[in-house]
Amino acid sequence: MKKFLSLSAASLVVAASLFSACSSPVSPQDRLTVNDARIDAVIAQMTLEEKVEMLHSKTNMSSAGVPRLGIADMHYADGPFGIREEGVPNGFQSAGWQLDSATYFPTGSALAATWSEDLAYQYGKGMGIEARLRGKDVILGPAVNIQRLPVGGRTYEYLSEDPILSAALACFYTEGLQSQGTAVCIKHFAVNNQETNRGSVDAQVDERTLREIYLKPFERAVREGGAMSVMPAYNKVNGAYCSENEHLLNEILRGEWGFKGYTVSDWGGTHSTMGAMLHGLNVQMTGSNYLGQPVIDSVKTGALTEELVNEKVRQILRVRFAVEAVPDDVANTKMTSQPECRDIALRVAEKSIVLLKNEGGLLPLSAGVKKIAVIGQNAVLKTQSGGMGAGVKALYEVTPLEGIRKRAGEAVEVSYAPGYKNFRGRWGAGAADPLAAAASDEPADPALVAEAVALAREADLVLFFGGTNKSIETEGSDRAGIDLPVGQNEVVKALAAANPRLVTVLISGGPTDLRELEPLSPAIVQGWWNGTEGGTALAEVLFGDIAPSGKLPFTFPARLEDSPAFAMGNFPNKIAGQDLFMMLYRDDLQKMSPEERRAQIAAMPQPESVYSEGSLVGYRWYDTKEVKPMYAFGHGLSYVDFDYGSMKASAGKKGIKVSFPLTNSGRMAADEVVQLYVRRPESRVEWPYKELKAFARVSLQPGETRTVRLEIPADDLRYWNVDKNAWDLEHGRLELLLGAASDDIRQKAEVRF
Repeated sequence: MKKFLSLSAASLVVAASLFSACSSPVSPQDRLTVNDARIDAVIAQMTLEEKVEMLHSKTNMSSAGVPRLGIADMHYADGPFGIREEGVPNGFQSAGWQLDSATYFPTGSALAATWSEDLAYQYGKGMGIEARLRGKDVILGPAVNIQRLPVGGRTYEYLSEDPILSAALACFYTEGLQSQGTAVCIKHFAVNNQETNRGSVDAQVDERTLREIYLKPFERAVREGGAMSVMPAYNKVNGAYCSENEHLLNEILRGEWGFKGYTVSDWGGTHSTMGAMLHGLNVQMTGSNYLGQPVIDSVKTGALTEELVNEKVRQILRVRFAVEAVPDDVANTKMTSQPECRDIALRVAEKSIVLLKNEGGLLPLSAGVKKIAVIGQNAVLKTQSGGMGAGVKALYEVTPLEGIRKRAGEAVEVSYAPGYKNFRGRWGAGAADPLAAAASDEPADPALVAEAVALAREADLVLFFGGTNKSIETEGSDRAGIDLPVGQNEVVKALAAANPRLVTVLISGGPTDLRELEPLSPAIVQGWWNGTEGGTALAEVLFGDIAPSGKLPFTFPARLEDSPAFAMGNFPNKIAGQDLFMMLYRDDLQKMSPEERRAQIAAMPQPESVYSEGSLVGYRWYDTKEVKPMYAFGHGLSYVDFDYGSMKASAGKKGIKVSFPLTNSGRMAADEVVQLYVRRPESRVEWPYKELKAFARVSLQPGETRTVRLEIPADDLRYWNVDKNAWDLEHGRLELLLGAASDDIRQKAEVRF
């Protein structure tokens, strides 16, 4: 067994300080400095070469320690929704291990649809448990960028279009994961809202919008959640690459937020030696061409100081001392996927499912339904992997069809037809696959439609599974649009004509255009990419074992052109180049010679993405501009009705307090997510029409009434005063809007603050 410096005492100190940090007024960042004296003693024994070895990758998923001094390497793991299978040392191809099958947790947008801080904590805890079994020190996640674009390729990874919701979930995810002894690497800092030209695009965003919208999730995860590491984004922000952005990394992250951990570049996201060293980067991933020998040479010539190198090493060692290394003969000796973690994944999936529409009470499925026709390949396709981004080699994944058949039992006949072809893009199934589509907009196949219609005619009820897949929504590219792919609208029209008892289940990470489908389908469910137990959870909701309780974490626009960046002409930029990550690391998808790779990287376009919509992101835009969406932010129905009693509100120096009685007037236990918005009718400062400021998930038994209490901290009522270059409060009359969705306000009250 390898002998490494004993760090268990330090780990206990930090873990104790992080527990319940999100509800504590004390930032845990300073707790990372408790071992600085010991760390300085270690640094004093290191050569310059040993220090610089720590500033860049050792393998594709590790950076170096100091074996001579018993300092273990740092081991990293992708990604945000499950511990990625082990890869070969310097690639992303599978190493072929037997024990690295992990729990596939619901993806980010599904977690966000729970609107649950507790589930975010449990989710992070489950990730941490499995990370330790694999000997991982740092998880490359959570991914918490604001969902600005409905077409965003990583919408499924991210949490929400709202900073208050995203910040709460990011904080508790961070806290839960780090409670198990592994560090988060919160990403992608910052303003990484598109995949198109992500390696070079310059996000032009004003300071107020940057602070109030795009930095909020990172700020809370760092200051309250205690995030130990941060990953700068690929893109530029206001002219400077994020990996060498003085304003983001030194002035805000370390200066204002007091971050004491270390930063890790995205893979291939380092751009210079001096820029990275002077402006806040600690570790280059991957390679050493910038933070390797050039650093040693720069110190020897006096261009850089060794004290700067020491400070970067100190920041890395703070995390190394806080995260106890798992010995090689202990790591990877048990199956990664654990029953308690799969239980967490199931609970998240159960609470994430959103009932968008339920006309005529088609759901839950009644006892009279004896023949169900399940139509659509999304009922059988697995979502644990695919596309270019992080995936999970799950121990198993329950598909929707498997979940439905198991729950239906022998008394219900469940038939299946694919209905449409599956588009897999560059990850194609091969020309011999009769169910493979050549393009995402390929029309419906008449033979497949005829087969589906025949089943629909004979069924008591039709379950149509539509949506996207992980080749259409993927890291490295944004969607061309949000239309339902591969002729799904044509299939729906044919099914509705054959059997009007039609329930649609959408399996996707982001929103889809439902203008054609919505009038034809009396019931619509958003089912997400819902993890290893996704099919089990979906069946429980469809059959009424549990009530649906998810709420949309982002707006479903009626038309893509209604969304703010599209309406203002800010996206897409007509210049599009190759994806940086793919060029550097995915030879399995795109083979290039070193010369071709260098030429392509040098020729990458340098477009600007202008955020002239300001803070009017998501529902803020629709409310302020009076544009009606298809389904609003926060929308989600149940099988029961909830009665909102009269709201009482009071304001004080620390913020606003609200209380009201909430009653479950139905016949089954159910959860409601209550949402509190603030409107400023007399403001002299420009604001959106209203903004979410507090929320809570409340569980109620049938007939139960509970007093719900919500608080809005004064800090969440501030705005960034660009004249003062500081946070400021505008006092005056506030209208409090309490409801079940951003467009379903049940109670109002006013306070002066």
